[in-house]
Amino acid sequence: MESYDYIVVGGGSAGCVVAARLSASGRHRVLLLEAGPDDRRFWIQVPVGYGKSFYDRRVNWMYMTEPVAEFGGRRSYWPRGKVLGGSSSINAMVYIRGQAEDYEDWRSAGNPGWGWDDILPLYRRMESHAWGESVWHGGDGPLHVRAPSTELHPVCQDFLAACEELGLPRNQDFNGASQDGAGTYHITVRDGMRMSAARAYLWPARRRPNLRIVTGAETTRILFEGRRAVGVEYRQGGRDRTARAAAEVILSAGSVNSPKLLLLSGVGPAADLRSLGIDPVADLPGVGGNLQDHLDVGMIYRSTVPTLNDQLHPWWGKLWAGFKYLAARRGPLALSLNQAGGFVRSRPGLSRPNIQVYFCPLSYLKAPPGTRPLMNPDPYSAFNLSVSPCRPTSRGHLRLRSADPGDAPEIRPGYLATDHDIRDTVEGLRFLRRLADTPTMRRLIAAEIDPVPAGDDDDSLLAFARANAVTVYHPVGTCRMGPDAATCVVDPALRVHGIEGLRVADASIFPTLTSGNTNAPSIVTGEKASDLILGRG
Repeated sequence: MESYDYIVVGGGSAGCVVAARLSASGRHRVLLLEAGPDDRRFWIQVPVGYGKSFYDRRVNWMYMTEPVAEFGGRRSYWPRGKVLGGSSSINAMVYIRGQAEDYEDWRSAGNPGWGWDDILPLYRRMESHAWGESVWHGGDGPLHVRAPSTELHPVCQDFLAACEELGLPRNQDFNGASQDGAGTYHITVRDGMRMSAARAYLWPARRRPNLRIVTGAETTRILFEGRRAVGVEYRQGGRDRTARAAAEVILSAGSVNSPKLLLLSGVGPAADLRSLGIDPVADLPGVGGNLQDHLDVGMIYRSTVPTLNDQLHPWWGKLWAGFKYLAARRGPLALSLNQAGGFVRSRPGLSRPNIQVYFCPLSYLKAPPGTRPLMNPDPYSAFNLSVSPCRPTSRGHLRLRSADPGDAPEIRPGYLATDHDIRDTVEGLRFLRRLADTPTMRRLIAAEIDPVPAGDDDDSLLAFARANAVTVYHPVGTCRMGPDAATCVVDPALRVHGIEGLRVADASIFPTLTSGNTNAPSIVTGEKASDLILGRG
């Protein structure tokens, strides 16, 4: 039996941080288990290469939800990273921390140490920002954050001008003093290469003799002695193996796989576990509950001016973009396709933005699983505008289908189940209609591309959302952090309630969604967890 001090399950956005920080002193023996392969692959490292991994089972779990009643029975496709770096290796690289109030909400929910004043120093510690060190940003951390401007497609400036015509201020930094307004997104890219959590944290730590990284290793069960976690079983190359942890096991497998592994190991709703033939170790009803996700709904417009479609659709455009990237690591392949956007208040009287806006100077018709739409834009000038409500109140859950670790769990996201979420979604779409009617956008838009809402009334906009909304790939909350073991899974120190030697450190612990993209909050959760485990938090 292999023996270590700490076992980290999952080499994703948080797990890479935890493994690197725990092994930094050289005093602790650390095992990192990742179900997927190594991340040193060309299309993982090329920023726009996430189009290649969107439907690639080698690096992507490719989950599908159960039919969503609020979508008329449509299923939702959930890509999740199955590779070192996790979803930070296959995402669109947009770097958004969320609003200070998000973290204050976490603290108010009974989680001391998780307020904005506690978390901002960790963001600064983890960053090496293009603008250098400041009150808002770090200058020498492992995670490089780029703030592209002149390299972005020129049509982004039309979007920003249209937002100004609606009265939105320009915001150069959504991670600064305020999130309000429109601007361009900062991204996790350095020198034209994706800056995943693996590249930022694991690559410098790979040669440490006290850190062992095992890929292609799917953890199937946590081992317990009584109510203490003492190790894990994992499967690699068709063989079952066992590893023991003298100190702790840390689950960082993500919002789907961390609760799945707890349930497989007997930690969860006891009655549900017994019905599957699993002996309960701890009756924790909250495991797999509290599931939250951001929804995205928008429209595609033909453009009167060239967009990225004109550069990346023709074969010669792809060839030129590839040559430019290989020669200088510049051009559209070195950037995210989500280049501009903003955060808006959809109605008067709101204390903070409730809607995120995305502007993508490229379009592609949604394709079924198995295709690669991002790598083949539409053959005409067009762009994409969409909105995503920031803090949905709908809640879903996930459950095991069986006691077989190879079975994907049953995922029920519960989208658009509350009046709050319906109102925010409808108001977000109405904002897009107003934006499309600004003088700048009227000059830019040649035509709307089907599907489009049947009208501007609430019922038409809601029907459009139900028929066309998709996930923004931000599932959180399934191992909720909080003091009450009846509803929460981990305490504020990320220790699983009622279990010794076991913590969870990833986006599954979020009590509520942060306002915006969730990769940066996932990485900072790894930083916070490391401090807690090492007695510094």
